[in-house]
Amino acid sequence: MGIGGSIFLIAVGAIFAFAVEANLGWLNVSVVGWVLMFAGLAGLVTTLYFWNSRRRTVVATPVREARVVADRTVPVRDDRVVQEYREVRGPGRTV
Repeated sequence: MGIGGSIFLIAVGAIFAFAVEANLGWLNVSVVGWVLMFAGLAGLVTTLYFWNSRRRTVVATPVREARVVADRTVPVRDDRVVQEYREVRGPGRTV
C-alpha cells in the first residue's frame, strides 16, 4: 500500500468514525472507522520506513562502471591528502 492508499484509508475511517451515525444492528460503523484509521496509519508508517531505507549513495550502471551520486569529503592528515580508491565490478559473465 502506498502513501495515497494509506491517506485514503485514514480519511474514510475518520468519516465512518466521526460523521456517520448509522444503526445497522450487528455492525458498529464507528468501530469500523477506527479500524480503518489504524490500518491506514500502519500502512503509512511502513511505507515511509521502506522509502527511507532505499536511499543509497553509489549507483552501478550496466556497463560495469560505478557512478558516485554523493561525493564524500577527502580526509586531510598532516597536510597530506589521503585519497581512496575503489574498484566496483559488476556480476560475471554467464555462459
